[in-house]
Amino acid sequence: MHTILIAFPDRVDNTSLCLKKLQPSRVSIMLTFEGCNFFRQRLVLSTLSGKAIKIVCIRDKDEQPGLTGFEANFLKLLDVLTDGSRIEVNESGTTLCYKPGVLLGGKVSHDCNMSRSIGYYLEPIIMLAPFMMKPLTITLKGITNGPTDLSVDYYRMCVLPRLKSFISDEFLSLKIVERGFHPEGVGKVTFSCPVVRKMPPVLLEDSGKIKRIRGIVYTSRVSPSISNRIVEAARGWLNRIVPDVYLYTDLAKKKESKNSPGYGVTLIAESTTGVFLSSELLFCKDGSATVLPEDLGQQAANLLFQEILSGGCCDSAMQSIILFYMAMGEKDVSKVKTGNLTDHSIQYLRHMRDFFQLTYKVDSKQEDIEMLSRKDTTLTCVGVGYANFTKGIL
Repeated sequence: MHTILIAFPDRVDNTSLCLKKLQPSRVSIMLTFEGCNFFRQRLVLSTLSGKAIKIVCIRDKDEQPGLTGFEANFLKLLDVLTDGSRIEVNESGTTLCYKPGVLLGGKVSHDCNMSRSIGYYLEPIIMLAPFMMKPLTITLKGITNGPTDLSVDYYRMCVLPRLKSFISDEFLSLKIVERGFHPEGVGKVTFSCPVVRKMPPVLLEDSGKIKRIRGIVYTSRVSPSISNRIVEAARGWLNRIVPDVYLYTDLAKKKESKNSPGYGVTLIAESTTGVFLSSELLFCKDGSATVLPEDLGQQAANLLFQEILSGGCCDSAMQSIILFYMAMGEKDVSKVKTGNLTDHSIQYLRHMRDFFQLTYKVDSKQEDIEMLSRKDTTLTCVGVGYANFTKGIL
């Protein structure tokens, strides 16, 4: 089979990709987008819909135009997970053409770009994994906790419990093997996900009452007393709304953390109806202003209170994932109640219309609760009935 070598700009790490020759495209439609925003969204939906995409004007007015190192690294990951994909990038890196192939699965290992955290790669992987040909077991190496992206603890403690309501399988897991802090720490996680034939409809309308709060405080190359200070500060606020609060600590080993000191906390609130809401904060000693452990714990608790006050059945960070599984579900009505929609979720709704011709019904209403005002948003759609036919071939 012939190969195609695609050159990226000099500033991109590992500046070449060796890609397999394109197999016949499933759908001979090419969509065109402009700019680098929502890069992962477009590639994921292109892969599942079978529609080729062209992205133009990628940072064409910047001093360093074109794809960045972490975007090129994500394209390499897509190439590993698929068979028959074709990626073309011009010499300046400002134009990308992507023609999707077939999702493979199996055992995969990938080294993430160090300018972004592993969480940057986990979100699209979680969307693609259930629709692969074989169950996926992927090992990701890179930064587990960074200031830009969601931490791996968020996906393990908040996203996976929700995902298990759609995929009831013991094979679904996320294991943190080693922890690495931004900017030089090298961690390792292993994500395993089974394949499904069809996704069930999503019905999340009752947020329930908060019954317990769990959390993890993680530190790296700092005094062990800092984790206790964060726990005490967070518990002092969280116990005001619920007595069942438990926070445990995780101290990264010196060999794993290297020269990247820092500390952070991830909090998870679980309701009586199985809703998970989360907040997290992280401080890395990379030149930014120092944040006291007491302030970090208090701010994380206040962020969790804001998520609870929103009254949604998912937190703001998980909105796009829930909306994605609603769209991929069977041809039945799916409904979810959220708080204010984020910009990321709003753009996702537009992309679903472009790739799958699917629209959502959005109902919003303002509520006043004890002198506080909140906006409840309910989204309803009929799933496209996406079926993973490759599962029956195994």
